[in-house]
Amino acid sequence: MSHTLVFDIGKTHSRCVVFDVSLHGVYRNQRASAVHTALPYPQLDVDGLWQWMRAALRNAAAHFPIGAINIATHGATAALIDASTDGHGLVLPVLDYEYEAPARVDGYDVVRPAFAETLSPSLPAGLNLGQQLWWQQQCYPDEFAHASAILMYPQYWAWRLSGELVAESTSLGCHTDLWQPLLRDYSSLVRNTGWHSKFRRVVPAWSPIGTLREELAREFDLPADCAVFPGVHDSNAGFARHLRAARGRPFVLVSTGTWVVCMAAGAPVNRLNPARDMLANVDVNGNAVACARFMGGREYSRICALTGSDPAQAVTLTQVQATIDAGVLALPDFSGGSGPANGSEGRITAVPEYGSALATLYLALMIELELELLDADGDVLIEGPFATNPVLCALVAALCARPVYLTGTVDATALGAAMLCHWNDEFAPAHHQACGPCKVRGLETYRARWRDQIN
Repeated sequence: MSHTLVFDIGKTHSRCVVFDVSLHGVYRNQRASAVHTALPYPQLDVDGLWQWMRAALRNAAAHFPIGAINIATHGATAALIDASTDGHGLVLPVLDYEYEAPARVDGYDVVRPAFAETLSPSLPAGLNLGQQLWWQQQCYPDEFAHASAILMYPQYWAWRLSGELVAESTSLGCHTDLWQPLLRDYSSLVRNTGWHSKFRRVVPAWSPIGTLREELAREFDLPADCAVFPGVHDSNAGFARHLRAARGRPFVLVSTGTWVVCMAAGAPVNRLNPARDMLANVDVNGNAVACARFMGGREYSRICALTGSDPAQAVTLTQVQATIDAGVLALPDFSGGSGPANGSEGRITAVPEYGSALATLYLALMIELELELLDADGDVLIEGPFATNPVLCALVAALCARPVYLTGTVDATALGAAMLCHWNDEFAPAHHQACGPCKVRGLETYRARWRDQIN
């Protein structure tokens, strides 16, 4: 039987992972993601990424029988293409969502839909994809008009691989302003701006859209029927495998990485507060999912940098206890405008002895705050890079006083994307490792001081 290859394209790193028929990872290839500061604006390294993807695909195909390919990427990113051209097809470079200029463009507030329609809060820089597109249309009207299709980032790579033009709801529903989660349709922004003709039919995340382009199949000696799937938003890829296993039971997935996204299955969306960076994502079944998020990976690194600490250094409970005893606080936000305390300038109240322990405490307090804001029931599942920090996870368990589990895989996003290629198959349930609460003196008092100073 054939294997499944997934490209997991993150803001910080991109990975190629191959899974065998039992969905065990058997091959990994990774590169750093890059942003170029070339004209006309900061842009993602699409050409470099494509060359790496081709090399990874060639190497994987030489060792494994690849029968299906899927893509997971970060959100807030789209490609404007002329589908009739060869090569990358781009009429404009793929804009980096951290570029500040789109947030300063005039007129967007007039056309932007209300939060009640899109469940998408107003975000800084280009984190609202609709604002990116509005800015590109105002600044580069000829190029924008020449685009025959606007593709979300996963679907852009699916097009490069298959030649098929599609849309998919997890990417459309990721704080874009382009989607109505409760009506499962494009938003009034798409209609009122005249962009509707540039968007494509929406397909399920688990349905193949076609096969690998003939020339690529020949080049890599892959079967002509190698299936290409439409791609998926990365946090929703990880969420999908837990959603299926839960069978309707409520739970909260804490997806970690550059972003920490708390996704609450079964929680009401009518309590979302856009001022606190709460929003609805859309799961692979098309349902709105209540979410709260902050740029945890970026903030962890920033706190470590400000305190002269190594972010890769292992943290001990002794260091955490010393930080609590010293009363040193890290107060949000260190990301420049995301999270539940956005609008405040991040600061550290004293010089800590252990900067990485302070950063770990900060993340635990932020995650616990997000869980409280969501008011969600069920177990807490932590996955991604920070699931390998046992002290962080034990602090979360101590703070939230509810069952906390680690999902046990560093390839969580890629695994979820691979499962979508076999959505109707049965697999052994994922192993969840229980994470008990740690015992540190003064944690509740420390938490209360931290809360007092951020409210």
